Amino acid sequence: MLWPGLTHWVAAVFLCRVASAQYSSDQCSWRGSGLTHESHSRDVEQVYLRCSQGSLEWLYPTGALIVNLRPNTEPSSGASPGLHACIKPQTDSRGSHLYLERAGQLRLLMSEKEQSQGRVQCFSLTEGALFIEAVGQQDISRRITIVQYELVASHGPGAHLYPHLNTGTASCTPCTDDQVLMAVCTSDFAGRGSIRGVDTPSSSDHSSVAVTLSHLFHQKSGVFSWDGARGKGWSGRLNTPLQCRLQPGEEGEFLFTGAVRFGEAWLGCSQHYRHFLKLYRTALETGSNPCHMDMNTD
Repeated sequence: MLWPGLTHWVAAVFLCRVASAQYSSDQCSWRGSGLTHESHSRDVEQVYLRCSQGSLEWLYPTGALIVNLRPNTEPSSGASPGLHACIKPQTDSRGSHLYLERAGQLRLLMSEKEQSQGRVQCFSLTEGALFIEAVGQQDISRRITIVQYELVASHGPGAHLYPHLNTGTASCTPCTDDQVLMAVCTSDFAGRGSIRGVDTPSSSDHSSVAVTLSHLFHQKSGVFSWDGARGKGWSGRLNTPLQCRLQPGEEGEFLFTGAVRFGEAWLGCSQHYRHFLKLYRTALETGSNPCHMDMNTD
């Protein structure tokens, strides 16, 4: 169905589709200004982004943007049915509403007000393109829309790290031995440590687990910080879906692996470290370990 008050965009959308495409110089991120077509407040501009993650920054929004998200390996025939886009506006994002557009029909994803919550919203790429409509304002000088995006396969590795997908898959199924060994090698982070505490905000769809790592094998994006001044190693927080609860005070150390999503660490495969050591030693002896980790196996 067409959202009331938005029918004036339909003709512009179709005209925009046959117009020459406007590509940004950076295929992962786009930065533009509504001042370039301020006199044409109903202009619709096409934006093409071809990376698995990136961002969009729209200064002084006027008119509208159609944001086409595709990985650079995507065939020209169309989007993969299992591929989803997850978007997260910054909490200070202002000046626009976010919609999903397909064949001239618009479905609201987030209003301008809702963007201040900084929540993640996911949709299948087969459902359409991201449509960003500027909110009419007398003074646009303080309005900037900033949105991050990530593409994820709904049934692929790490899909359970996006509880927003609602794919119906079991998010808390324990990893197999092979998955644990592979996760140590390929995850965004891997470490050995203990649980300090678990927080579950009442309005959140996930828990935040405070951990201290005695060994950090590898990480990206610096989600864990060194706390050596107090002799505690590395500290940080891991997000987990609400149904995958971890309990503070569990004895012993754990192997923690996972992915960094929108700058936050999400827990992937995990098991008691003593169990992992036994598994890793066996894999070394049989030559079945997918990679070699520089770790203390004592």
